[in-house]
Amino acid sequence: VIITDTLMFLLFMTATVVFVVYIVDGFGGIGAAITDMAQLESKPGIASWTGIIGEGTDWPTPLDYVIWAVVMDIAWALVYAVGPWQASRHLMARDEHVVLRAAILASFCVIALQMLVYGAGGLMNLANADITPSETVMIWAAKTMVPEILGAFLLAGIVAAALSSASTFLSLVGFSVSNDMGSKPLALTVNTTRKIMLITSLIALVCCYLFPPNLFWFMLFIGTVFASSWGPVGLMSIWSKRITRDAAFWGMFSGFFMNVIPASIDYLGIYHMPEYYPAVIGTVVSIAVIFVVSARGKVSREEKSYRMRLHRPPPSDIDRAKTIKTMLAPLGLIVYGTAMPFLLLKYYVIPYQIGTGEILPDGSLNWNTVEALITLTVFMLHVPLALMAMKVIWDRYNPQTKRNQRILRRAGLKEKTNKRSKAISPEIEGYKPT
Repeated sequence: VIITDTLMFLLFMTATVVFVVYIVDGFGGIGAAITDMAQLESKPGIASWTGIIGEGTDWPTPLDYVIWAVVMDIAWALVYAVGPWQASRHLMARDEHVVLRAAILASFCVIALQMLVYGAGGLMNLANADITPSETVMIWAAKTMVPEILGAFLLAGIVAAALSSASTFLSLVGFSVSNDMGSKPLALTVNTTRKIMLITSLIALVCCYLFPPNLFWFMLFIGTVFASSWGPVGLMSIWSKRITRDAAFWGMFSGFFMNVIPASIDYLGIYHMPEYYPAVIGTVVSIAVIFVVSARGKVSREEKSYRMRLHRPPPSDIDRAKTIKTMLAPLGLIVYGTAMPFLLLKYYVIPYQIGTGEILPDGSLNWNTVEALITLTVFMLHVPLALMAMKVIWDRYNPQTKRNQRILRRAGLKEKTNKRSKAISPEIEGYKPT
């Protein structure tokens, strides 16, 4: 799975980068494309910091858009943090340093793909502003705007990404149904696994035909469901001393249904609410249920010991050289957070202001616009997070701290004891006393 997923990721990433470079060059460069987008009469405001808002859209005012964007971003941050498809990969890593480096580098890939895919989707309006359904924009572009070989390359990347996601989620469903949903685990035979996968695939296929293909909104909805059901439980299982086993179960249960039920009410037209309401309701209810159920229970000794071991770094990871190498990853976030505002100002804000006529008479940047000010948030977000990550990494793996020195001493004593025991033990491999 690791090999196939990696190959699929490389295929999709490479195809997307080459495709976007070709498309942007065809529009005369990124600056010219942004200027043309700002002047697009058929979709006014599409290149602004909010996109198209107002009556008839999902965001009547800029404030509605900001609240929605913040809630969605927090929800997906929780999904990236606690998603089991992440954990299943991390369990295969050589050590914790590899996990941390890979997680931070993966965040760079997410940022790059978000900008490339959504940016390219927006630029397609310059070629055809009436593509329906909107989920087929990239497919339309691959078939009509690039050479056949490049279009085939991009379509192969899209299919690879879909297959990667499908295989991952099907395997997760199989494990969950086999181990978590019954009173006792099912026998994990090949036939049992095949039946579980077949039933799950058929249910997904039926849902695809019953529901309209609003992939973007469906993806956002699924992300909020994961966040409200798994997010509080996942974080509190690591950082809270009070959460119990029953509280974790009922927290996930309540978070799931208190997200899905309001979303269903809105979808059926019974009562309309902002898109972010189900996510907020589900998360708040999940946290409340966790606190109430935890207050009525008690954390077992085994659970306390297990949580304490999670916060204790393995002796092999307490290494200065490994730690310094790992800290290079968040250093990259600092570089990104520092450089990106300048790049956004040059390649987005100034061309946008030229298109809207907001540029100052002398051709200099007009700071009295939200598009200009919002570029600073990249620095305000990524640099503090990077510094926080560097502090956590250094405190956890620095061999000079008192806690880590005690861990290393215990590990050394244990290793000496094991060697001494092997040296004086009369038993040898294959020996059986009579």
